[in-house]
Amino acid sequence: MKQTNPRTHWRWLYCCLLLVQAFTASAEARLPVAQRIVSLDLCMDWMLVYHLNSTSVAALSPLYQRYPLPIQPVDWPVHDGSLEQIFSLQPDLVLVGEYNAPMLRSRLQRLGLPVQVVQLPRSLAEVVDYEQQLLALLGLPKAQSSLTPVLLAAEPGAPRLLLLGANGIGTGRGTFEDQILVQAGWQNYLTESGYLRLDLEQLVNDPPDALLWAAPGSAALANRFAEHPALLQRIPVARWLTTDYWRWQCPGPWTWELIEQLKQAREALD
Repeated sequence: MKQTNPRTHWRWLYCCLLLVQAFTASAEARLPVAQRIVSLDLCMDWMLVYHLNSTSVAALSPLYQRYPLPIQPVDWPVHDGSLEQIFSLQPDLVLVGEYNAPMLRSRLQRLGLPVQVVQLPRSLAEVVDYEQQLLALLGLPKAQSSLTPVLLAAEPGAPRLLLLGANGIGTGRGTFEDQILVQAGWQNYLTESGYLRLDLEQLVNDPPDALLWAAPGSAALANRFAEHPALLQRIPVARWLTTDYWRWQCPGPWTWELIEQLKQAREALD
């Protein structure tokens, strides 16, 4: 029996692999962009606005009128959240996050509309898969996904940053926000897990190296903790950091841009 040259065999396999990759890339490039898409919540609104133009969207959720994404000043169509109006639009795809509009999406499914429930990322590593899953649903190539940095471990001796929210609530370890701080080169001021009610006396006695005020800028009773004179006296104005507030609201490709903002804030602090 004639034996096959091993080098010829591997060369043949390599050529086959190249053909498969070329076919996949070609097929992906020909994917049609989805048309007449409806969103039922804010996070899906933002992903659609980030990746599509308004001609591909039948309607965004009513929340988008209150929290428009500040990157595309376009008049996007918005529905009123009613079953009747959404059904009348006859969308070919309805997107909704796993925790939102359970009754509405169930009724839409019973009426035969194609509802896709999307699981939100719980870690930075999952943001990549989340974006690529949505790109696939929209008929867009993976190449359109954002460039993601290599995820880093916590850096010993990094400056301590307190993420302060409304009503004196701080963000502790083991949270999605904590991962963002670590990737930006900070360590979390709080050593406990979860979302914690802060003690003003403790903060005054042991202030963080910097404080990030992660709440809306509008005046509200919920901001009183952050405005306390003792806190303002112990942490210099230059160490009160700000970032784009909207980037904290939903995970997405803009999360990497948020990390870059925090890196720049640390470099300025150094």
